[in-house]
Amino acid sequence: MQDLSVTPINTAKISVIQDFKEITKMRLALSVVFSSIAGYLLGVDTISWSTLLLLAVGGYFMVGASNAFNQVIEKDLDKLMDRTKNRPVPSGRMSVNTAFLIATLFTIAGISVLYSINPKTAMFGAISIFIYVSLYTPLKTKTPLSVFVGAIPGAIPFMLGWVAATNEFGIEPGTLFMIQFFWQFPHFWAIGWFLYEDYEKGGFFMLPTGKRDKGTAVQVIVYTVWTIVTSLIPVFGVTGKLYLTPVSGVAIFFLGLILLRFAIRLYKIRDAKTAKQLMLMSVLYITLLQIIYVADKFIRVWI
Repeated sequence: MQDLSVTPINTAKISVIQDFKEITKMRLALSVVFSSIAGYLLGVDTISWSTLLLLAVGGYFMVGASNAFNQVIEKDLDKLMDRTKNRPVPSGRMSVNTAFLIATLFTIAGISVLYSINPKTAMFGAISIFIYVSLYTPLKTKTPLSVFVGAIPGAIPFMLGWVAATNEFGIEPGTLFMIQFFWQFPHFWAIGWFLYEDYEKGGFFMLPTGKRDKGTAVQVIVYTVWTIVTSLIPVFGVTGKLYLTPVSGVAIFFLGLILLRFAIRLYKIRDAKTAKQLMLMSVLYITLLQIIYVADKFIRVWI
């Protein structure tokens, strides 16, 4: 009997699915969806599961569109880097027209789905796509300041969830935005550090000094401290309905100290392995922070 699991048809299906995952950067998109859901749960009084589903779907479309446009624009540069040369477009498995069509459809679908939640959510989703594609992507080969520009769309998902829940933008979503904004610098500079040679092949300027030196490491530490400080502001009751109990604040603080320890280690050792460890710790930090924020809110409600 023929093993259907290895037929050309099934292999082609697997290839199409894999290419779809790569053109939309599925893992990154899912992390964005997670942040949006966390923001929604923080802002909502009564959970609407239909709104939550729309936010997840719209958020995925939004990120998928940005990433697809990015890969169309950078297709020639992606061929030069080991980590990107096997992506669908530079490898030739997907045509530029197909990738552009996916990006366009995802943009329309994403903004439409988010608009069905409320217009402000759609507006911030559209702003995110525009800044990522039209400003951040072209600036990556011109200036290290691209990371600052890219941090804006990267910080939108956490606050987007609050806006989806409340149809309002104020101090609460603004604080969520600032937390994820500052967090992105140690995160992306760590990535830029351990992938330095690969980024150099593509002509990307990802580190603030352009080099893996003490200057970059110092800035990583500075922005790590800003991340910790911003994350603790809700403890002091100055951010409206967004509040964090002192107990959870202590947990966030100790989590921040661990992140800071990894940043200081990068300053002392300054190698790719330490940078990668900092990157992984930064992902753990923002994930646990969002879980603690949400858990803190619902524990207070239940008590």
